[in-house]
Amino acid sequence: MAEEAEELADGTLDPECACMAGLFPEELLTATDAVLDTFENELRGLAEADDAQIFGAVERVVLALNAVNEAHGESAYETDEREQLCDFIDQSLTERGVDVVALAARHGLGRYQITDRWREW
Repeated sequence: MAEEAEELADGTLDPECACMAGLFPEELLTATDAVLDTFENELRGLAEADDAQIFGAVERVVLALNAVNEAHGESAYETDEREQLCDFIDQSLTERGVDVVALAARHGLGRYQITDRWREW
């Protein structure tokens, strides 16, 4: 998006060809970043967390992303962005030492289903 803004400012991109700012307005990006930052900060405090605490953190981040999506007409996140958000959640848990595959399996879920219970985007 920054590249597109720079090209517009330089005059090397026709404004009619610019689409990123319309798809990803600054307020959407800021709100999404704030939600993900909060999630990462919460995970730092869950070093020895049990499954319920981990799923609680996942639920809170998903519900917060649902609120961002709702505030943007239920169309904030397209397929690629939804996949990236789920990957971010998975990777953040993994980086904090959570075995996401085992966590999901203990609850009868596949690895990529841990957000499904709450996710509306």
